Parts: sequence; structure tokens; C-alpha cells
Amino acid sequence: MPAQTPDVTVTVIVFNDAERLPRAVASLRAQTHENIEIVISDDHSTDRTPEVARELAAQDARITYLRLPENSGGCSAPRNRALDIARAPYVMFLDSDDELPPRAVESLLAAHRENPAIDFAMGAVQRIRVDTGHRSIWMPHLVAERRTVPGIEAEPALLFEHLSTSKMYARAFLDRHRLRFPEGIHYEDQLFSAQAYGLARSFTVVPDTVYRWYIAPYAAESAASISNQRHKLANVRDRVHVQTLIDDFLKEGGFSDAVREAKDYKFLKHDFRMYAGDLPYRADDWLEGFAEIVNPYLAGLAPGAYERLPRAERVVLQLIRDGRLDEARLAARGLGHGVAPREAVTDDAGSLYWGGTLPATPEARRELALDDLALDTRPFPGAQFRHEIVSVRRNPGAASLALHIRTHDPALRLPVGPQVAALLLSPGRRRTTVRFRLDPVRPGVFEGRVDLDLTQVPLPPQGFDGTRHPLLQLQAPGGLRNTGLLLAPLDFPSFTSEFRRHRVTVEPEGRGAGRLQVRWAAVGMTARVVRPVARRVGRNQVARRVRRAARLVSALTR
Repeated sequence: MPAQTPDVTVTVIVFNDAERLPRAVASLRAQTHENIEIVISDDHSTDRTPEVARELAAQDARITYLRLPENSGGCSAPRNRALDIARAPYVMFLDSDDELPPRAVESLLAAHRENPAIDFAMGAVQRIRVDTGHRSIWMPHLVAERRTVPGIEAEPALLFEHLSTSKMYARAFLDRHRLRFPEGIHYEDQLFSAQAYGLARSFTVVPDTVYRWYIAPYAAESAASISNQRHKLANVRDRVHVQTLIDDFLKEGGFSDAVREAKDYKFLKHDFRMYAGDLPYRADDWLEGFAEIVNPYLAGLAPGAYERLPRAERVVLQLIRDGRLDEARLAARGLGHGVAPREAVTDDAGSLYWGGTLPATPEARRELALDDLALDTRPFPGAQFRHEIVSVRRNPGAASLALHIRTHDPALRLPVGPQVAALLLSPGRRRTTVRFRLDPVRPGVFEGRVDLDLTQVPLPPQGFDGTRHPLLQLQAPGGLRNTGLLLAPLDFPSFTSEFRRHRVTVEPEGRGAGRLQVRWAAVGMTARVVRPVARRVGRNQVARRVRRAARLVSALTR
């Protein structure tokens, strides 16, 4: 009796991932739609993956184990080899470190059966941070509404959702266009997805979550995924190379300027932005190599794509293009945080520009102009300043810091004379406020010194496990307040101290803006008794009992 033809083939690609492969396969075996074929496609692993995969195949007749004769170094070959043997009329792709939600196959297959003419169906992707457990939907605005799209020209913004794994494809569609993953290159998903979007006559978007994508943003560089190997210039080259292949495809296919601009905007907003956030932590030779790789490509992108970006991102891009690499580092520390430049220059017409020198070209003036940020006119609570810690020194005592702080006011918003300032820190509901004075040292620059004694910072009765970043608050003569980020030196030595049944670490943030970072971890009785009791009681909906029990246990263990 011939084997039943599966409705859907799901390919699980794996390389040296014996630990997580069972989780991925378990998510497929738990699908509400059971008539599926599971192909484990192994890119010639050298760990226990073959043994684990064979054990999984022995447990379920729906599982086939395929092992490549040699390692391909990417995702394309194992996916393509699995496609060669797939028996179902619809196919999906899963990475061994991710999962499918239980109804993923059912939801996407239903979309195909409801409208057999579509070439693929796509759904929402849930991103799960491995380090924090935080869950979010990737590009939620693109998948919020169920609809059938008559080709990418109708919705060019969907190019932002470039994952091949969030989709179920009609096998006939892939075969008709000989659409396979390009082998021998990285970021193959982006090219494959762009081609699928461009070739599809129609596709359906469903608002259901169909993929769980586990993100490990701070994994060791040696173990990081290809997407997280941004510290390698080869990674930059690979990403730019794929963009050129997508450009060629769109040009040869005669796609509209709107589609090509949407693709350019996606590169600037997503791909380049990922590197931009790392710029403060890159060495000079890396920055020079980065600029050499990206600048020729940036020069050919649609002007409209730049115009859609926030001003802070346009500034970083232009500084890279102008070779002002040290300044690009400074600008990158403010991305997403509303941090002002250290200084700004005004031309004869009164327009304000980023940095201390007037931009040399009309293009640079357009991109580095700060008029739209209204640095000199916006209400004081929303005004932008730049607060930097010049030095961090440890005072005598368990955990007291001496901070030398410099505030830059490039638009000269602050009145002449000393300024009333305060450090704010809130590991619990009660906020610590440490006031100090900022004195003028030259126009637009103020400096002050403040001692922050962490032993005096109030903690919740049940203790505290978490990270906080002190903020700096300015107070105007009329009483209005402005609260902003406090940037720290990127290389000051961290220190750890224990007091009040907590281990406290002070360090530079090490990523993003590079703020001063304070981490608390409960130890002793607080960790063993107080917090577990508080968590158990916390499941009770009666908030008063929660607080009372935590306070009681805390008092008994003091």
C-alpha cells in the first residue's frame, strides 16, 4: 500500500545543533494539521546531530533524515536538497534553533485551500529574546490584517518582511519559476524572498503567528549566527552583495520605482541600521573598511529612501559617506535616543548643521541639517542635550561612585550660569534623586561632579534582579524639567560589590548608546527565600496580599 501523500513538507535545516534540533522537530510533531512530511536536512554536521536526527526519524514515520555529503557553509544547499525530495504540494522551511507554533501549518494551508490561485501564504513571526525571554511580533503592521495581495507592486512595503521561513509556498510556483535558494552566498533569504515577492501573481497575508524566531543578540562572536556576525567585514560584503543581486532582479524584471525605492529604504532602515548601532564599538581600521564597502552602494540608492529616514539615521549615513568616521561614532551613540550632537554649526542663513564644520556639498547640507529637530525651539521638556560621563571613579565605601559629567547644549538652550541638575535611578518604585550643579566652561558646554552611593538606593522589599541606567535631569528656572540619557565612557573598568543581600555591578553598557549601567542580582536569603516567596505569592491576584507577604518575609530575614 503506497504511503499517503503529505499535504505539506516542512524542511528543518541543521548544522551542529544536536541540542536544539529535538525542540524544532517536536514543534512539527505537535502541529494541529498532522498530514505533513518532515525532512531534516543536515549540512554535514560533525557533532551528535546525525545520531539525534536518526533517533527522531525512528520515532515518527513522517520524518526523513537527509545528510549532505559535505558542508556547504550556508542555509541554501540543505534547503534545496530537501526540496528535491519533498513529496507535498506545499512546502515550508524551519531552522533548527526555531519553532513553529502548533497551528502554523493549519493556518497557512487553510489560506491556500481558500484561494488555490495564490502562490504563497505568509503570517506573523514572533521574536523571542533568548537572554531576556521578551516576545514581540516582527513587523506587526505588515501582518495585522488578513488580505490577498495582487503582487508586490500593490504593497512594496512587504519587502521589509524578508524571511523565507514565515511562508508556505505552492510547490508548483517554485518549480514553475525554478525558484531555489542561491548557493554559495549568505543572506540567501533576502534574495529568495525578493524573488518570491516579485514572481508571485498573488499571495495571502494571515495575521496568525506562524513562526517562532529565537534571537540571541549577544551570543559569543564565534558562535553567533550569520546575521549576528556583523563584526566581520566579510559579513558586510555579503550583505551588500545580496542587495546588488536583488537590485539586478528588480531592474531586469521592470519593477516600478516605488518597489525599488521600498527595497532601498528597507536596506537603509534595517540592514545598514544594524551596523550603525555598532559603530561606537568598532576600531578605526574596521570603520575605514566598512566605509569602503558600503559607500559605493549607498551612492546609488534612491533619494526618496533617505528622505523617509529619521534625521539621526540620515546624519550617521552622511558622516560615513563623507569619511567623517570619528563623528559617525559620536552620532551613532544617539540613535533612537534623542541625543544632541556635541556641537552644531550655523550657516549665513541661520540653518543648523551637525558637527563643528559646515558641510562641504549641497547633498551633505541636506542630510546634516538639523532644522527639523528644532533643537533651539522645541519646549524645554523635549529639548535635546548630550550628557556624557567624562570619568568614573570609585569612592571609598561599598559602592560609591564619583562621576565627572559634561553636558553639551549645541543650540544654547540653557541660560548663562550654573545649572540645577540631578541623577535619577529607580531599581524599584522609589526613585533616587541626587542633585548637583553643572557649571559653564564655555558656551554650550557645562561640567559638574556628583557622588552616587548605590548603598543608599532603595530596593523593593522582595529584592531586585535587573538592570538600570541612570538618567540626568535638568531643571529650568521656571521649574520645567528635561530628562535625558547619560552616556558613559565605553572602556571604563567595571566593578562588583555585595551589600544588602545583593550583588551590584557597575559597568559600561557595552552596546547601543553605551550608557552607564548598574546591575543588581539578589544573593543569600533574598535570592533563596524572599524572591521565590514573592514570585509565588505574586501569582495571586490580590495585590495587597502580595505586598504584605513580601514585606513580612523581608523583615523576618533581615
